[in-house]
Amino acid sequence: MTMEQALAVLGVRDDTLTPDEKAFLDANGYLSLEGVFVDQVEAFGARLEAIAGEEGERAGWELRKREGTGRIRFRRDAGAVRLGDLVNKDPLFEVCFTHPRVLAGVARVLRGECKLSSLNGRAALPGHGHQPLHVDWNASVAPGQYLVCNSIWLIDDFTEANGATRVVPGSHRSHAMPEEAMDDPAAPHPDEVLLLGKAGTVVIFNAHTWHGGTRNRTDKPRRAMHAYFCRRDQKQQTDQRHYARPETTARLSEAARFILDIL
Repeated sequence: MTMEQALAVLGVRDDTLTPDEKAFLDANGYLSLEGVFVDQVEAFGARLEAIAGEEGERAGWELRKREGTGRIRFRRDAGAVRLGDLVNKDPLFEVCFTHPRVLAGVARVLRGECKLSSLNGRAALPGHGHQPLHVDWNASVAPGQYLVCNSIWLIDDFTEANGATRVVPGSHRSHAMPEEAMDDPAAPHPDEVLLLGKAGTVVIFNAHTWHGGTRNRTDKPRRAMHAYFCRRDQKQQTDQRHYARPETTARLSEAARFILDIL
């Protein structure tokens, strides 16, 4: 199977994103898709809470093994509940790497060659969540030569109060890292915008776009999932072949397995 065939089987066509959506993603480095999984939000939230309860202190252990790209080091996040390897933890999450509108955006950023790198959960805890502006790669890349693309699946509304992600539109085209261009990447950027949205929204963003979480000033966790993709010639953060369970492989279509690179 080829990339083109896999995307076609999963429903990705030239018109899956509108011309305006494509232009916005190209120019700004992010795109909000409303209502992608609004009917599944409650089920997603309940399952994530159940997994966190089952795993307890081990939650997110897959992210702390440093078995991924070698370029991004995962560290324990004291300000959040993190979950890893969600591909294998419930068929419910399959939509996160097979939804045609999400895949259309990811494939556009990554020049038509993409695979899932990791599928994780993150709940920013009250009083925590602020991050310096950063990119999800260890070096700047030339405009158009992008290697990674992320998607945020909003389990809760993203608001100004609960730690919504901030991005700097167009920064993916700057050929610079935040720490190279800013005295303090943790400080506000004059051009930053908050990714506000309703639960059930998916925000695709070119992961070379400067971004970071903001502080959750509410008394409840702010929950999200991250379906993170990379070019097919790059190593995955979560080695899908290593972690793939027999029951997962058996239930997935050939196209879905191609997206995971476990054919």
